[in-house]
Amino acid sequence: MATSVQAAQHRLVDRGRLLVSCHDRPGLIAAVSRFLAEHGANIVDSDQHSTGSRTNLFFMRVEFDLPDLEARLTDLQTKFASVAALFAMEWRMALAKYPKRLAIFVSREEHCLLELLWQQRAGDLYAEVAVVVSNHEDLRGMVEALGVPFECVLVTPDAKAEAEARQQAILKGRADVVVLARYMQILSHDFISEWPNRIINIHHSFLPAFVGAKPYDQAYRRGVKLIGATAHYVTEELDAGPIIEQDVARVDHRQGVDDLRRMGRHIERIVLARAVAWHAEDRILVHGNKTVVFA
Repeated sequence: MATSVQAAQHRLVDRGRLLVSCHDRPGLIAAVSRFLAEHGANIVDSDQHSTGSRTNLFFMRVEFDLPDLEARLTDLQTKFASVAALFAMEWRMALAKYPKRLAIFVSREEHCLLELLWQQRAGDLYAEVAVVVSNHEDLRGMVEALGVPFECVLVTPDAKAEAEARQQAILKGRADVVVLARYMQILSHDFISEWPNRIINIHHSFLPAFVGAKPYDQAYRRGVKLIGATAHYVTEELDAGPIIEQDVARVDHRQGVDDLRRMGRHIERIVLARAVAWHAEDRILVHGNKTVVFA
């Protein structure tokens, strides 16, 4: 029986994705559409956004089918480069059939990890979980029981560089994106610089109001009315990278700290899974410290 990934690969065998960003001007959509039509491609999905007179920026995502695309991709990219040069485009073109390879970093909390593993196995997340990396052994049995490789790399304050070097060695040639699924360590500048816009983090949306330990306890004491979560790309500025997805839930005086934690875990799971799925499907364009998400 074919797996969900194999079934999706068959469906996407000749599917390509093109993402474009540039300054807005007349003829952009026509130029892209004309190029694809002239090379025998059929556009199956297209979405675009213009900021108008505010900043005069243009963003576009196109999915297209083209017979024997994998063999023709390099030539297609070379020819599209001349079109892109006319409009000073930043762009990328990719094959849709190859799932992104995820390296999931986790500490002791399992809820975000389990959501990703479940969605991948159910076929709702078109990606391959290449490896789970943790700074604790707690989740090894659960992960390996699902047939997913597990690597434990202890991280101590006096050997952080050595630990990150070991993590980078584990990831080399094995992963396309790093997902911090409640990984309770701060990554260094050197680590982050190797993965620009390819590290996705999840955190509670109380930041920066409730920083430090026990944020839900702090929120309870303040009597918050909303709790939530934010998924974002990781940059050197802590928890301040381009935001991909957010969600909230309303709470009131009836909920205690345990209720807030439970509700927070649910929101974190869903928000992170959405962000990872959109990245895996090439639905995100990053511009400065913002994202355009064609969800």
